[in-house]
Amino acid sequence: MSIKLSTLPYDQDALEPYVSARTLSYHYDKHHRGYVEKLNKLIKDTPYEALSLEDIVARARENADIEILNNAAQAWNHAFLWESMAPTGVAKPNGEIKRMIERDFGDLASFKARFKAAALSVFGSGWTWLVQDGLKLRIITSGNADSPVATHMTPLLTLDVWEHAYYLDYQNDRAGYIDAFLDKLINWDFAAANLSGIPRKKAA
Repeated sequence: MSIKLSTLPYDQDALEPYVSARTLSYHYDKHHRGYVEKLNKLIKDTPYEALSLEDIVARARENADIEILNNAAQAWNHAFLWESMAPTGVAKPNGEIKRMIERDFGDLASFKARFKAAALSVFGSGWTWLVQDGLKLRIITSGNADSPVATHMTPLLTLDVWEHAYYLDYQNDRAGYIDAFLDKLINWDFAAANLSGIPRKKAA
């Protein structure tokens, strides 16, 4: 079977003015689609072809198949990114995830400050993640195509800090892009649904 390009959960202009339709079109139709298409070429007529996207990431990581891993992880990461954002955002976490954020970060403002600092610390290209690691929430970063998918950690939400994700809208103002994500775009309902023990929505 081939890996399918995940469908955007909203129109390409739905995240404006924080992410423009031009940026989202370029990001989704060029970058995300490109990873999926390259991955399908790489896995054709190989044992990977029978696996789900998440299982391809896991197997490629085990086998050190770097080209397959890079394209599979980026396909997964981008599908997860689209779900991590919502057109009107979900301004505040509620329920169990709110309790865990307050327990592990102090309050929402402290979480945002730590997430922003982590995202700004990524040198070059990469990702910033809120993950569940056992019973605790953590903020982690990953370089290039790497991610916590298919590891012992459960991804809850992510932000792409590769320049192609924001340069057309923010130029070199990565901080402004991060603030827009944290204040206007986070889909806290999606993050909450990914908590371990709650049925997870597959990214692809």
